[in-house]
Amino acid sequence: MAKQDIKLPEIGEGVTEGELVDWLVQVGDTIEADQAIAELMTDKATVEVPAPTGGKVLELKFNSGDVIEVESVMMVIDTDAAGSTTPAPTKEEKPEPAPAAQAPASTPQPMAAATSTPQASSASMDVYPPAADIKVLATPATRRLARELSVDINQISGTGLAGRVTRDDVLAKSKTGSTSATTAAPTLQSPGIPRPAYQSPGGAVEERVALKGIRKKIAENMQMAKHVIPHFTLMDEANITDLIELRKTLKPLAEQYGTKITYLPFVMKALIATVREFPMFNASIDDAAQEIVYKKYFNVGFAADTPNGLLVPVIKDADQKTILQLSQEIVDLATRARDGKLALDEMRGATFTITNIGSVGGNYATPIINHPEVAIFGMYKIQERPIVKDGELDVASFMNYTVTCDHRLIDGAVAARFLAAFIKRMENPGVLMMDMM
Repeated sequence: MAKQDIKLPEIGEGVTEGELVDWLVQVGDTIEADQAIAELMTDKATVEVPAPTGGKVLELKFNSGDVIEVESVMMVIDTDAAGSTTPAPTKEEKPEPAPAAQAPASTPQPMAAATSTPQASSASMDVYPPAADIKVLATPATRRLARELSVDINQISGTGLAGRVTRDDVLAKSKTGSTSATTAAPTLQSPGIPRPAYQSPGGAVEERVALKGIRKKIAENMQMAKHVIPHFTLMDEANITDLIELRKTLKPLAEQYGTKITYLPFVMKALIATVREFPMFNASIDDAAQEIVYKKYFNVGFAADTPNGLLVPVIKDADQKTILQLSQEIVDLATRARDGKLALDEMRGATFTITNIGSVGGNYATPIINHPEVAIFGMYKIQERPIVKDGELDVASFMNYTVTCDHRLIDGAVAARFLAAFIKRMENPGVLMMDMM
């Protein structure tokens, strides 16, 4: 029997850990190289972790809900049981010889060592993680809790696996009050708001389900955004009767290219043109450096309702794409978001976000800003209403809009002028088209 440790590989730039959502294999299963073995949640995406080589599953090291660090051993397999699952070398490629001896534990080995020599022994296949830095081990959620409770996490001795600081460690430290940070004045990022346990009046007729995966990450991000950002929302409406007619004329052309045109790409184009007039809407606040960061590029995120929760795919360099190109990319990203097939990079880097509640229903809402952005734009359902035009009774179509802003950077009057400039473009497609030249 040749045992091999399967370690969690890098799952995205800057990603150091993920939460195990579910195992896709069980002890005793025979797996093949590149077969998905686990679903892992990181940031706001659920990704499938592939097996680097084939074999029989001997041991699973973690349970659903556990946080796994990159380079941690996830499972152990018997590579002798792989059979034909490990591809044989081609005529052009010869298998590398197995190392004669195990490398010292103090010498880091590259991740490729676990995949390039599938017939090596267990000792020669081990992958050693890089030396830990001076910071303590803790999940992002635990670090956030420490900030909220004004606890210096670097002064805590962790009781978790490999010395990890756990949520209970932070709570215990907060109660002892022995850290110098506990007497510090609360900041925007450390409001010191406790999280009381839920006391049930009728537990026998209730169901408890673990808050985990994407739902947990959404909850953490929304709570953080509301703590850090002082929100305010402005609402208005636009007569989009002319835009509706323009869209009707473009629909056959879009169908020829195998896509459909919704109102979202028009809203994107109108927003980009308006943001050029009001650059503070395409910015972020660096709290640590006390600086405003103005973005010179336009990456537009749009909220997608999926079976796994709210995801925000991002269209990069949206200002450089046509209405047709935007339509194709929106359909592609939204489809893969619902199927859970988005890459992490496809949900990063937005400079501002649009939420389309109107596709579901609702006249107005007060969306939460996607930190570190400083605004989120909402579009809502279309309604026909009678109007008086040139002294005659007529019918027009209206769409409602909201802009929710970070009051640290954007004032109410500025938001009002921004929304008015946007509505002018939506009500006059000719003006909108000129902005696209």
